[in-house]
Amino acid sequence: MNLEDYLHQNAQRYPDKVAVVCGDTSLTYAQLWQEVARRAQDFHPHEVVCFRSSQDIDFLVTYMAVHLAGGVAAPLEHGMPDTLFERISSAVAHSFTLHSSLPIADILYTTGTTGQSKGVMVSHCALIADAENLIAGQGFSHDLVFIINGPLNHIGSLSKIWPCIILGATILIIEGMKDLNAFFRALDTPPSSFLLPPSSKLKFATFFVPATIRMILQFAPDRLASYAHKLDFIESGAAPLPQTDMKRLCELLPHTRLYNTYASTETGIIATYNYNDKRCMANCLGRPMPHSKILITPDGLIACQGDTLMSGYVGDPELTATVLRDDTVFTSDVGILDEEGMLHLSGRASDVINVGGFKVSPIEVEEAAMASPMVSDCICISASHPVTGRALKLLVVTPPGQKLDKRTLARYLADRLEPYKVPMLYEQVDTIARTYNGKLDRKFYLTP
Repeated sequence: MNLEDYLHQNAQRYPDKVAVVCGDTSLTYAQLWQEVARRAQDFHPHEVVCFRSSQDIDFLVTYMAVHLAGGVAAPLEHGMPDTLFERISSAVAHSFTLHSSLPIADILYTTGTTGQSKGVMVSHCALIADAENLIAGQGFSHDLVFIINGPLNHIGSLSKIWPCIILGATILIIEGMKDLNAFFRALDTPPSSFLLPPSSKLKFATFFVPATIRMILQFAPDRLASYAHKLDFIESGAAPLPQTDMKRLCELLPHTRLYNTYASTETGIIATYNYNDKRCMANCLGRPMPHSKILITPDGLIACQGDTLMSGYVGDPELTATVLRDDTVFTSDVGILDEEGMLHLSGRASDVINVGGFKVSPIEVEEAAMASPMVSDCICISASHPVTGRALKLLVVTPPGQKLDKRTLARYLADRLEPYKVPMLYEQVDTIARTYNGKLDRKFYLTP
């Protein structure tokens, strides 16, 4: 069954169940199916439909209508310039003729943090396998309300729609997390908005990038804790989550499942770990989920197998062959599998900094720095040095009103890291550059 088969099935099983809410508008499963079936008449089989992502019900209708018509959905950034949108639309339509025999559901464009943005082809099989991995690994359920707060053209948020539709759960879409009040208002949504009796107890879940978690912990920790009884689980992904933030969330939400997930557009949803397990292991991403398998190459890189893998990069078989071989996606992520079969991430091979012959993962330095009360945000980069040639440099955002005490921070890190991992250089900055989906933008700081 494809995603739209599940939608049709749920429209018959639960016609009056609310499928999606956005602002003051909502659609039941019967209504959503009707809208999708009507919109599908606007599209054609094997057609690649590029459309701008939007945080509304219309996105959901268009996305599934393209599938229902037998087409391929290619959601692009909402704010993409018209010239770039037209260029990608033309290129992808031309290139996809090479893959027209493949059962492709989506072409999702990566954020380009490791290079030029690429169009990743996701099959209908992979889409369902991703959904079933999330259902098994995180406990999605029929009575769940999942709050979508991130851009729906990226797998982080888009993938949460899939298990909700399969199970007949409810999707609640908000504009984003720039306004924290919007998220908390979503948690205050009354049962009547879901056509439920006033006495009904709602359970919510959501997906946050680590930068959003840090923002909530800085500005609204007590308010988040006040909703602990409503939050079934929170997933984080897209970038490493500092252990200090993990522990703080566990304190605020002691009975909420808190997941750290290993996933990418190319691999699909692979592994997840509930760090609210009394151990709270840093950089742990859990065991592979039912449709996935993880291998560690001789070079220490993570490789993934299973039904969730991409079908390739659209129009680029040469690039595809560098990543996807023998039904295995070879990533640039460095990791290990422990004795429990749990995946632990060390960082990206390309991010490792070579200082005086020693190889340093910047993630380890950032993890140690983030545990200091002197640091609100940071990034460890490679910088030129008149004596050593290259040296570690830590860019630091301090709490409001505080000035960075470089010597004190250096001593703090020296108590927690090997000597060669302690940065030689420190600089206080106002902000740390991040990508659209909250990852540290390491390319922004690259220097010769």
